Amino acid sequence: MTTALVPQSGVAAGVPFVAVPPATPSPSAPVVVAWHMMDPPRTEAAFAAALPLTALDAWRVYLGLPMSGSRLPAGGFEALMRLGYEDAVRNLHGPIVEQAAEEFPAAWSELRAALGLGDGPVGVLGASTGAAVAQLVLAEGRLRARAAVLVSPVVQLRAAVDAIARRFGVSYPWSEPSLAVAERVDFVARAAEIADHGEPAVLLVVGENDDEAGFREPAARLREALSSRYTHPGRVDMIVVPGMGHALAEEPGTEPAPQTPHAAAVDRYAACWLRRQLA
Repeated sequence: MTTALVPQSGVAAGVPFVAVPPATPSPSAPVVVAWHMMDPPRTEAAFAAALPLTALDAWRVYLGLPMSGSRLPAGGFEALMRLGYEDAVRNLHGPIVEQAAEEFPAAWSELRAALGLGDGPVGVLGASTGAAVAQLVLAEGRLRARAAVLVSPVVQLRAAVDAIARRFGVSYPWSEPSLAVAERVDFVARAAEIADHGEPAVLLVVGENDDEAGFREPAARLREALSSRYTHPGRVDMIVVPGMGHALAEEPGTEPAPQTPHAAAVDRYAACWLRRQLA
């Protein structure tokens, strides 16, 4: 029997994870599956510290993204950045999001057995790139979730990549292969697919100071697209956190760190939404 509130860490089907059990373990306990961002917090352990969801009596399972944390390419973070400068979509964003979604079912199956997860309701939580993974998992039916919280989300990859390029003072040269990746990672266009897989209750949380064209506007478009397709439009909402930018932790964002005020606010919103929707 797992000791309540004692985190576990390990690797499931090649995917590193941190799992925190509920305060009152039971076969029907809810489960929240979470993916971190590539900005701080950029590992599963750091994300678990930034958004611990301690107000939620549920399993919280934080998964590490490909090409991050213990799976950084040879040469570490500098090598990762070089890959991004060479081709941000084909070398970085596309492979990370697509591999994370593709490796999830095997990791989920192994985690269910290893942790003794029962038949409780499931939610997903993702931030930035991790939110793109969560949306892809939902849109392609890799997990039937009852609820989702998407923080600083990559909703439309093309808009996000152009925003990041502007931040670094460059222009990304879109090509047919990279546009094909962007089409797969466009969840406004794929809103009907998310709706068709059980109409999960979706909360979008964005920062007031995040890039408007790259993140805030696409999030608002997704809210409208989902609401127009849901039987109950009230199952979709969006919150703007005053003064918050994109990241949820301070650099370097690889190790657990004290929760920032903005992360604490996101944590409260996420826990409240998931508690209500997974009840």
